[in-house]
Amino acid sequence: MNDLAKEIIDAHGGLDRWRGFETLTAHLLQGGALWAMKGQAGVLDDTNVTVDLRREHASHAPFDDADRKSSFSPDRVELQSREGELLDALPSPRASFHGHTLETPWNELQLAYFAGCAMWTYLNMPFLLANPGVESSEVAPWDEQGETWRRLRIRFPAEIATHSAEQTLYVDAQGLLKRHDYDVEIAGNTPGAHYVSDYVEVQGIKVPTRRRIYPRQPDGQPVTDLLVVSIDLDNIVLK
Repeated sequence: MNDLAKEIIDAHGGLDRWRGFETLTAHLLQGGALWAMKGQAGVLDDTNVTVDLRREHASHAPFDDADRKSSFSPDRVELQSREGELLDALPSPRASFHGHTLETPWNELQLAYFAGCAMWTYLNMPFLLANPGVESSEVAPWDEQGETWRRLRIRFPAEIATHSAEQTLYVDAQGLLKRHDYDVEIAGNTPGAHYVSDYVEVQGIKVPTRRRIYPRQPDGQPVTDLLVVSIDLDNIVLK
């Protein structure tokens, strides 16, 4: 692992402690312009998410109503009843986004794929930096909000489903995440600047509870007058 990657992981609680858990569950309140743009306003405004920390899997419940939940993995996404009965499924889900732009509407299964992929990435970060095949290297620092943030460029292997193969983390002097950049490949490679803050400590792991995502301009600056996604977390449980 890159030295900065190790510093970031240590600042968030350390790899040994993280590997003692198998799942993370949190209550989410979500907003922003994306959901209505995609024709899915309100479906996941108030929900719970559970992400697996050993394999790529996530589930949102409720999914639009209390009797449904989602099941996301890279090769298949499902909608299930609360008891786990299969209601609908989409194999090879990423292929269904071929030709999409930011404005292209999603169906419910595509929403379940995006939400699962995104939250699995967010809630496993920065510990994903230690996964096999994940490459990282430090790049030039960045000045923002009156601070200088160190930056780590990441490249994910093809078997990890995430926003884009290449992403960038920004961290403060303590090694805590401040910002996370990526391009949303399934939405026309739309560039995003994702800010995290309001950390809490859960069983020795530092977790940000406030997330705000804005468009990112070619010079790296965010367009802060357009809130694409907001996510507020509470009731975080590691098991």
